[in-house]
Amino acid sequence: MEAQKSATFQSLSENVGQFSLRDKTLLIPEMNRISAHLLVGVFRSFGINALVMETYKGLDLGKEFTSGKECFPCQVTTGDILLFLEKEKERLGNDFVPEDYIFFMPESDGPCRFGMYNKYQRIVLDSFPELRGVKIGSLTSEDSYALKGMIEKERTRDFRKAAYFSIVIADILDRLLWRIRPYEKEQGATDGFIERSMMTMADHFESYGAKKDFDTILDKLEAVIEEGKALIDPDIPPKPLIGIVGEIYLRTHVNSNQDLIRMLERYGAEVVNATIAEWVNYTTYDKVREAKVGLRLNLKQFRFDKAKSYLKQVLSYGGDLLYQHIRLDQAYKRVKPLLDLAGDHRIAHLEKTLIKNDLYSFELGTEACLSIAGIMEHVHDGYNGIANVYPFTCMPSTITSSIVRPIMNRERIPYLDAPYDGSYQPGREAGIRTFMYQAYQHFKRRGRKKHG
Repeated sequence: MEAQKSATFQSLSENVGQFSLRDKTLLIPEMNRISAHLLVGVFRSFGINALVMETYKGLDLGKEFTSGKECFPCQVTTGDILLFLEKEKERLGNDFVPEDYIFFMPESDGPCRFGMYNKYQRIVLDSFPELRGVKIGSLTSEDSYALKGMIEKERTRDFRKAAYFSIVIADILDRLLWRIRPYEKEQGATDGFIERSMMTMADHFESYGAKKDFDTILDKLEAVIEEGKALIDPDIPPKPLIGIVGEIYLRTHVNSNQDLIRMLERYGAEVVNATIAEWVNYTTYDKVREAKVGLRLNLKQFRFDKAKSYLKQVLSYGGDLLYQHIRLDQAYKRVKPLLDLAGDHRIAHLEKTLIKNDLYSFELGTEACLSIAGIMEHVHDGYNGIANVYPFTCMPSTITSSIVRPIMNRERIPYLDAPYDGSYQPGREAGIRTFMYQAYQHFKRRGRKKHG
């Protein structure tokens, strides 16, 4: 899932139509498990019946109804919705009403195949007469994802704020998991703890999300972190620090990447994955950049009416970005004094990193902007290895690899390309073990820095 897609959660497209959502079931595909469940809590807080579909179990269905030329996440999400609806038909029998379901699938502009997912999935659903009534709610990055039609107009902004905050909290819970699990006293305790904590935080978003009572949510998050700290064995020494970048779906969907983080941990790593909030901030930042370009161009050409329109966009998107930064800082300032967790990058800083090193341009867009700059920041921060995770044939991640691999070789920092397409390659684990051996040697030579 790539290109100019945005997760600022702003707009269901006209595919949803004019019908009421209050008596419908909104089906959320699982990309990142924690963020999906917390987002469901937000939807429910605003009176929408939402649920997270089980994922990856319908992969055979997804492959049956795709050609193999699609981006791998398209196969996964297609299989998820087909399997869910198949089970619903079996469960409900003659009471199954396809119009009662809305499949929540974003879209995008830009060069990525992700932008065509919902269009292709519409064709697949329409190929079954009994599924033609299932709606697809499509987010579009054209308006940076304004939520038309789902929430009352006067509550849309509140929803966007709560949805964004849920993503930030989900990112922190993920980073808590990766911070604790390599050092846990009792094997397996962290996974159970995080699962319980996820449901607790989802319940809090359902209770307090619409009220925007974020302080209460943060109070509970602090309690979760305090509980999690007790699972850490202080006698386990620090381990090599591995950073993960890449395509947002593959690097966050543990089934699709064959639980890469856990495998890296098995061979002695502590891992930090790029956040989903970073992508959200990037899409908003990119909208500000585009609006500024339009403003300057129209001022130069003395087209003041259009310049005025672009100025409004600069102020609007700029206000959104400022709000996102405020909420991001608020959350991390509450948790960092409790536990040494990795923070998040400012997108403007990442753009300066690319400009400084003359590596890539935000004008070209795509996730390569974040991946290349993120890798350079990991190098600066003393990480012991970098993994680039992406769907097989993914254009932006292939660009990333071609640019950073020579740099990693020159800096003698272990680098791993990790493409996935659903197959299990016999040499993959050997490659990961070799990568971790190199990372451990780097760790012995140079040590590592703390997250803070």
